[in-house]
Amino acid sequence: MDPIGPRGLQQREGALGCPQEGLPSPSESSELVQECLQQFKVTEAQLRQIQASLLGSMEQALSGKASPAPAVRMLPTYVGSIPHGTEQGDFLVLELGASGASLRVLWVTLMGVEGHKTEPRSQEFVIPQEVMLGPGQQLFDFAARCLSEFLDALPVGKQGLQLGFSFSFPCHQTGLDKSTLISWTKGFKCSGVEGQDVVQLLRDAIQRQGTYSIDVVAVVNDTVGTMMGCDLGVGPCEVGLVVDTGTNACYMEEARHVAVLGEDRGRVCISVEWGSFSDDEALGPVWTIFDRTLDQESLNPGAQRWFLAILQETVMLLAPECDVSFIPSVDGGGQGVAMVTAVAARLAAHRRLLEETLAPFWLTREQLVALQRQMREAMAKGLQGKPSSLRMLPTYVRAIPDGSERGDFLALDLGGTNFRVLLVRLASGGVQITNQIYSIPEYVAQGSGEQLFDHIVDCIVDFQQKQGLSGHSLPLGFTFSFPCRQLGLDQGILLNWTKGFSASDCEGQDVVYLLREAIKRRQVRMKLNVVAIVNDTVGTMMSCGYENPHCEVGLIVGTGTNACYMEELRNVASVPGDSGHMCINMEWGAFGDDGSLGMLSTYFDERVDQASINPGRQRFEKMISGMYLGEIVRHILLHLTSRGVLFRGQQIQCLQTRDIFKTKFLSQIESDSLALRQVRAILEDLGLPLTSDDALMVLEVCQAVSRRAAQLCGAGVAAVVEKIRENRGLEKLTVSVGVDGTLYKLHPHFSRLVEETVQELAPCCEVTFLQSKDGSGKGAALVTAVACRLAQMTRV
Repeated sequence: MDPIGPRGLQQREGALGCPQEGLPSPSESSELVQECLQQFKVTEAQLRQIQASLLGSMEQALSGKASPAPAVRMLPTYVGSIPHGTEQGDFLVLELGASGASLRVLWVTLMGVEGHKTEPRSQEFVIPQEVMLGPGQQLFDFAARCLSEFLDALPVGKQGLQLGFSFSFPCHQTGLDKSTLISWTKGFKCSGVEGQDVVQLLRDAIQRQGTYSIDVVAVVNDTVGTMMGCDLGVGPCEVGLVVDTGTNACYMEEARHVAVLGEDRGRVCISVEWGSFSDDEALGPVWTIFDRTLDQESLNPGAQRWFLAILQETVMLLAPECDVSFIPSVDGGGQGVAMVTAVAARLAAHRRLLEETLAPFWLTREQLVALQRQMREAMAKGLQGKPSSLRMLPTYVRAIPDGSERGDFLALDLGGTNFRVLLVRLASGGVQITNQIYSIPEYVAQGSGEQLFDHIVDCIVDFQQKQGLSGHSLPLGFTFSFPCRQLGLDQGILLNWTKGFSASDCEGQDVVYLLREAIKRRQVRMKLNVVAIVNDTVGTMMSCGYENPHCEVGLIVGTGTNACYMEELRNVASVPGDSGHMCINMEWGAFGDDGSLGMLSTYFDERVDQASINPGRQRFEKMISGMYLGEIVRHILLHLTSRGVLFRGQQIQCLQTRDIFKTKFLSQIESDSLALRQVRAILEDLGLPLTSDDALMVLEVCQAVSRRAAQLCGAGVAAVVEKIRENRGLEKLTVSVGVDGTLYKLHPHFSRLVEETVQELAPCCEVTFLQSKDGSGKGAALVTAVACRLAQMTRV
């Protein structure tokens, strides 16, 4: 049946009313009623069209697109969190506009989800008509008088009071306590208020009243208050709905979707202001003549047209993938407004504790300059053979590749939980590498030295057999990524184990000799021509040097960390000679073992150090490398949990487990491509029952720890390149740094932070960072190849 238009209705009115005589028959009356009611029936197709139109308007308004004008406002409320059940205290609430021509004041006591629930005290004040339509100052003075009258009956004394202001009109909020009225609704027409900050108007009125000390903490839409005041026992409530004198909805939105905020992390409650939906005539197909007549006779024709009905069935029909529960609000928005105020107070307190905890990790330029200076001093002492936390070990690598190296070389790579054997072919067409990875079980890494080197030989034999190299004698480079004092290119005395290794009877021994002894024990025909023992950092420098002749620094930031560089031979006291260069293995992971890093070390660093297998050693490494950053984060999370900042103060069993928080999680959590919900998913997979607030704070902890690590690393590199520049008496140095290590390569911000720090601390050095492709394997072969080239030149 066609909808009855205005014209049809007028014809029937003419037929039924004066001056026509007689009344319609009962059947005619019934037909007329049915025709009128038929207009109010809405089909599923029409509902889906409305749903799509509303969603499109929401997304348009969130994106900040002004043309065409969106049909809903999507206003940020700056409420960034929902309650989690620990909120406690006494709060004052002022409600204006939630229930028509009245104002309500409440005293709400929150006891937390476990505490005894108390009913709020409240008093309602009728707002005179002349106040609703008069000057704005008159309205806010009336509100201030109502507050004083209410408090006069309570034993509050002179204590400071926190107030939540429920102001149920369309506003533009620029902060939790800053809100500008856009337009009056619900029969209010007070002059001089639209375009003004209503919080400031209320504060001015309270000050004029001068009776009580009241701090207006938050201004809250009644819809937001309804969402925040729901019973926590049912679960987190993230949508608010008001269907009363007016209607509106709010919900928790990802902040990255709200263009006006310019934020990419966290969440914010959005007031949809959907009462104005259909200003673009999107609801035209379901509008009746009665709706139009009512709209034209209202105070604001053309606005505030939508009312939602048959709620549960409609939501189930249109959003079948969503399990939605509707929880009636008990006291309008009063409890919820108090909860917004309480949540704001909780977040402010937690923010202070978080910032106090992380403050030592935010390094100043002065601290970084001091660290750079200390490292330069330690470098000089180490080179001169004086006591220093930097060993500055000669590697007997005297040149970088020049590109002419050719031939087949074997390489061994031991520096972590995996061991590699490689066949490297250097030809005019490039470098060809064949390799196989073998695992080093923990019981082997921490067992006897014989057991470890026997395992290494077994891996070499297996590789040679698979590659058809049994019986061949190829020059071999052994990347051994642990602190060694080299007595020659093929002699290296292990100083101490790092990275979780602790095999017995190895420290103080020549590792090449240990390898050869293991070959004898194997009792197989093996010919190993060990030309060079190579630190992985040196290998990284040499690997990048094959492609770039300016590469004179090597840097590792992975499981561990270290650096090397080309030093003037005249500065190396332990090696005779005044001309040429010598690559120095700094072993900078031990920097600060003499206590010089005490000014930068935190309580959490101390906890990680004491729980390690080498307490008091490798202090710089424990503040930078991938083996330890996750543990630092874990200890910070434990501390914040004990202070009630995280996880509602509940002790989480999985956080008690050492190494549960892997450093790779820092890289994942800090990725710019991840939304907060994905960060939550990563953490929940670890068994952490967290809220979005928790996820955001965990993110900040990860950022602080990784940023400090990158800055410390950058300060170290700055010390090295400045040393090279001063060695050569240059005003400007152009140098490249070859880098390897998963933390540097995979963390989304680490490399940038290192480079920025170097640029700031060494402005006279133009430094390029080159990521190594298989530095420890290819680099060992290149060290061997360069040694063979130099030896051949010497013979010639």
